[in-house]
Amino acid sequence: MAPALAVATAMAAAARILLPRRPDSGSWWANAAINSIVGLGVSAAGLWYFGVDGKMATYAALVVAVASAQWTSSRAWRG
Repeated sequence: MAPALAVATAMAAAARILLPRRPDSGSWWANAAINSIVGLGVSAAGLWYFGVDGKMATYAALVVAVASAQWTSSRAWRG
């Protein structure tokens, strides 16, 4: 759980700096919660698929999924 929560929190914090601010992008806490849920889901799926925790493929999928969730929830495609 720790890698998923760390990536989710870091992504939500970095989005405030890197992505353009939109009034409808939601609060920092909401973005961090959405990212955490997505990250935990990807970590659980990686554990189920590989049978062990800590595979690099799972971590790569974690980063891509959380980044996609952050991009979607902050509505960055409109900016």
